[in-house]
Amino acid sequence: MKKIIAFAGSNSQKSINKKLAIYASSLVDNVEIIILDLNDFPLPIYGIDKEMKEGIPANAVKFLDKIKEADGVIVSLAEHNGNFTVAFKNIYDWMSRIEQKLWHNKPMLLLSTSPGGRGGASVMEIAKNGFPYMGGNIITDFSLPKFYDNFKDGRIVNEEFNQKIKEAVTIFQKSV
Repeated sequence: MKKIIAFAGSNSQKSINKKLAIYASSLVDNVEIIILDLNDFPLPIYGIDKEMKEGIPANAVKFLDKIKEADGVIVSLAEHNGNFTVAFKNIYDWMSRIEQKLWHNKPMLLLSTSPGGRGGASVMEIAKNGFPYMGGNIITDFSLPKFYDNFKDGRIVNEEFNQKIKEAVTIFQKSV
């Protein structure tokens, strides 16, 4: 059976992006879904001095191994000040020190959401521009604006947006 990992680029215990990633993964049929949480992979803040002195932390290796073992990746990126969260950027930086092409050309469904009307548009653009250089094979993407208006009880309640995420998941699933 094919294996999909899904996670949010956030360490918030109440992450709206984790909720979106879980919802999107629930729409993928006939695959094993593994939900990852950045909080389960604590890491020191990346720095070349730390790497030279202590080496690569085991949790960075473990997270990268999860990517390698998967047939596809669903990631929903939280946006802090127009960029990746520190938690995501840190694990991303550590993994890139192990293997630069850390996404291993796995099919990716890239998601983002935010409380505001832009739905994480800035972080989405950063990822779409940068991930391909790191082995990212972004098949499709979806951004949900105004999370608290459009997502309730574990699902997207706005039918227009719900249809768009279902279309994105269908396109993603065909590539896995």
